Amino acid sequence: MINLVWLVPLIPFLGFIINGLGRNVLPKSVIAFLGSTAVFASFVLSVAIFMALGADGQKSHEVFLFDWISAGQLNIPLSFLVDPLSSIMLLIITGVGFLIHVYSAGYMHDDEGYGKFFSYLNLFIFFMLLLVLGSNYIVMFIGWEGVGLCSYLLIGFWYTNSSYASAAKKAFVMNRIGDLGFLIAVFLIFNTFGSLEFKEVFPKAAGLAAGESTIILITLCLFIGACGKSAQLPLFTWLPDAMAGPTPVSALIHAATMVTAGVYMIARSNVLFELAPVIQHLIAIVGLATALLGALIALTQTDIKKVLAYSTVSQLGYMFLGLGVGAYDGAFFHVITHAFFKALLFLGAGSVIHAMHHAQDMRVMGGLRKKLPVTFITMLIGTIAIAGLPPFSGFFSKDEILAHVYEQDKVMWAIGVFTAFLTAFYMFRMLFLTFFGVYRGASHHAEDHIHESPKSMTIPLIVLAVLSAVGGIIGIPHSLGGNHWLSQWLSPVITHHAAAPDHATEYMLMGITIVGVIVSIGIAYSRYVGKNHVPVADEHARTGIAGLSYNKFYIDELYDAVIRKPLDALSGFFYKIMDTKVIDGIVNGLGWGTNEASKGLRLIQTGNVGFYIFMMVVGIISMLLYTYLSI
Repeated sequence: MINLVWLVPLIPFLGFIINGLGRNVLPKSVIAFLGSTAVFASFVLSVAIFMALGADGQKSHEVFLFDWISAGQLNIPLSFLVDPLSSIMLLIITGVGFLIHVYSAGYMHDDEGYGKFFSYLNLFIFFMLLLVLGSNYIVMFIGWEGVGLCSYLLIGFWYTNSSYASAAKKAFVMNRIGDLGFLIAVFLIFNTFGSLEFKEVFPKAAGLAAGESTIILITLCLFIGACGKSAQLPLFTWLPDAMAGPTPVSALIHAATMVTAGVYMIARSNVLFELAPVIQHLIAIVGLATALLGALIALTQTDIKKVLAYSTVSQLGYMFLGLGVGAYDGAFFHVITHAFFKALLFLGAGSVIHAMHHAQDMRVMGGLRKKLPVTFITMLIGTIAIAGLPPFSGFFSKDEILAHVYEQDKVMWAIGVFTAFLTAFYMFRMLFLTFFGVYRGASHHAEDHIHESPKSMTIPLIVLAVLSAVGGIIGIPHSLGGNHWLSQWLSPVITHHAAAPDHATEYMLMGITIVGVIVSIGIAYSRYVGKNHVPVADEHARTGIAGLSYNKFYIDELYDAVIRKPLDALSGFFYKIMDTKVIDGIVNGLGWGTNEASKGLRLIQTGNVGFYIFMMVVGIISMLLYTYLSI
């Protein structure tokens, strides 16, 4: 069964081709069926491969397809690596991806680009599967670039809106910055180890001393690549703007696929990063700063999708914090639980937006829990999960990261716990503004038309809600009577395990987190339900931290002033001076000189035979003189 792993990415690719070619011919029902079935077939194969790997003792298998590139010492095969890490990613990508495809069938039903949308989704799944299955850095990089391309196509799907098209371009350009770092790291890896195959690079790296400059440079470049794809400071501003795409796209990009690619890449390269403690510390600092900044911005946002977008930025920061302290299995655990509850929350937000006739401002919502009972209950489960209350999935993964951080740095732990409290506050703020109180829309006539989404949209919500509620069982810690199945499963790939506190300390940390989260929820309830507070309109002035938060700390404006405008001015200088005056001046001057010289030489051609004889005599005399003087 493992040898058939090549079918897992191939089937969605075939779905992309069929739906792409037949997008204007095939009925919508056929398009949705083909697109969803392709991903479901890959999911079934992924389950079979996962079970076969477990029966085989979690041994790694490399499935060779063919030699792809061979030049001198460089030999790059197209081969897939099936091991505990990639097998889990296969389940997440195809499982959550399938639910998003089913949801899209209802959400995008009236869109003119229905066939094109499903073909793009299938292509996205194909490239993401290629990324996680590659047995070397080049195949991983091809998938890495592919999901970047697909994100551009999907974020700018409604490209006739210029702001949506600009958001797609922003995502594409910012990802290219990180991708350059990844590409430089690939060159350095080949130059250092003579290979790009994981099975050759990692054993050779294990023999090196920690802290070597080459390893530090390689891991720094890999980290830069991860910052771009996983939206870490300073390359995070593209992710909130990615909300321009249809809501299923937001769920696909923000939950189980693209943004987790950086986490997967670092976890896959954990052997290299263990040899660069300076870079690990940098990863922890950047991750913590990203988590805190994302949470602070989410506190005041009024667009329901923007709240979730900055929540994703914050949660990705938590994952990088875990990677930075060496808790690779804890960070990957959070990747899994985040895939469940964030996909649920985005699809739930899409259900609300669908019911509200595409309104996304929470200030015009309210009182929707009776109109949208399934959406409300499932989103409540997702909100509890991301807030980190037991026994929901988010509690176990976030607690594991914070416990390892506590052992490394108490100050970082305190900031991480404070960020967890902010997470609980802004997520329940979103829930209360959307579903509680009274309807605040333009008219009661519009309220009468609000109804629950179709089953094609609610069934994926229910499935994801169940996973969000019980998904934590794969990582129940020993202190709570579990055996942390996930850590044991990943042990052949992730051999380093960060130090964990003793049981008594872990109980104390859990207690602090739970009490703080409950208090944060209580404050949100008192403010937005008890006092019926509604955020002020955009034209009202906001001061202090609220103003900074609502305006996203003016980071986009800062980038605009420090990077874009100087580059625009520099490009203007090069155009007006270097291009039009210097380069064009040289080219035009050569042309003018040739033209004027030809005018002078033309006068020699008079047509007078006597003049030609005279010039011939002058030429002969000149040659004789030259010959004489040369002797």
